Amino acid sequence: MEIAGQLKRGISRQFSTGSLRNSFKGFGRQSSMDPKRNAMRFSFGRQSSLDPNRGLMKEQLTVPDNLDSTMQLLFMACRGDAKGVEDLLNEGVDVNSIDLDGRTALHITACEGHVDVVKLLLSRRANIDARDRWGSTAAADAKFYGNVEVYNILKARGAKVPKTRKTPMTVTNPREVPEYELNPAELQLRKCDGITKGTYQVAKWNGTKVAVKILDKDSYSDPDSIEAFKHELTLLEKVRHPNVIQFVGAVTQNFPMMIVSEYHPKGDLASYLQKKGRLQPSKALRFALDIARGMNYLHECKPDPIIHCDLKPKNILLDSGGLLKVTGFGLIKLTKMSPEKFKVVQLGDLLGDSRLHTAPEVQKGEVFDRSADAFSFGLILYEMMEGAPPFHPKAPEEASEMIAIQGLRPPFKIKSKHYPPDLKELIQECWDPEPVVRPTFSEIIVRLDRVVSYCAKQGWWKETFKLPWK
Repeated sequence: MEIAGQLKRGISRQFSTGSLRNSFKGFGRQSSMDPKRNAMRFSFGRQSSLDPNRGLMKEQLTVPDNLDSTMQLLFMACRGDAKGVEDLLNEGVDVNSIDLDGRTALHITACEGHVDVVKLLLSRRANIDARDRWGSTAAADAKFYGNVEVYNILKARGAKVPKTRKTPMTVTNPREVPEYELNPAELQLRKCDGITKGTYQVAKWNGTKVAVKILDKDSYSDPDSIEAFKHELTLLEKVRHPNVIQFVGAVTQNFPMMIVSEYHPKGDLASYLQKKGRLQPSKALRFALDIARGMNYLHECKPDPIIHCDLKPKNILLDSGGLLKVTGFGLIKLTKMSPEKFKVVQLGDLLGDSRLHTAPEVQKGEVFDRSADAFSFGLILYEMMEGAPPFHPKAPEEASEMIAIQGLRPPFKIKSKHYPPDLKELIQECWDPEPVVRPTFSEIIVRLDRVVSYCAKQGWWKETFKLPWK
């Protein structure tokens, strides 16, 4: 009776844990290696050949009467009870029903080597190539446990045996699996051809839309790409701020390796500005404050500041509530010259329109500090107020050269009286050629708040403009 009670509690815990996974609270996730969770998790006999917890002792338990029908089927398959399996299938239990690890009755009985049950399940059209959460098939499990007769039966039916591959981040000890690790079976990716490096796809994670960055197949053999992937994960895992993109989790122990973050259907600021043109001053200021707050958080991270180095409208996302979130940080590889000074390792990382908003000292390969991001911010604020990129309609590469090499700055086409007080001066200070002149983001926030407060008191927002503000 005590064993049956333990099993009932285990099953209850298993399903309650599964339902809790659907919660987006804090974007957190209970570690799969949590010893308390493992103690309550119920499993049948031998485990998947790819299960990182394989080898732990499993008790042979007596099945209680009120056990869920799927679990009854798996239990009967584990015990080799062909009559019990047949009765359950005749009662309407799905032959391909699975547990939380994606294990079918065919997986279970292949591990145990029960030939009669395997033949019975196959006669009932069991999915011969079903994969569990670790990517293992029934044939792979039969081969691993030395059940030759079962393996030959499955192979004769055309079963596929997945190749066992380790990712560059595969851990040797299951307890070392990162807390952010996601089960790839919980991700529903949209099929898409031509996935390239750094591509984000829309997916569903436990019913919630997310953005998934998939590491392309050529990167697994490239040490630099793997290091960049790890670095991005390290940064994303530690940042938590309303104006910074939220990290959901990652897949590092299975192929393909992926980074999962929150999804924003409204797209990025670049697309928004292209559609809307110049923004109302009140909206431009609100957007500017969102960006400044996110950047100030990154710059104040301990022990080392996070320098974006590629701050541009495309790397600023809009959520459904109109809040802006900074993304794309950590993608430019930097060398730390001192606690506050940095240098770009490869200038080739800044290509095309990326250079348009990049500080001159960065483009020239010189040492720079946090003020480089303030320079980019000044150009973005200019673009929101003026309604066009710097030196539009010139090509981004040409405009970039005018800014970085020739030392020019885009002209203010909107009359000064249409700019909120001190805003134009702030933009000019941000893009000053001397980094020491540029304000920090904490200073930028104070000054923007002051502008907003002044305009509200003076009723500035209520004025009617002849310009096509959006």
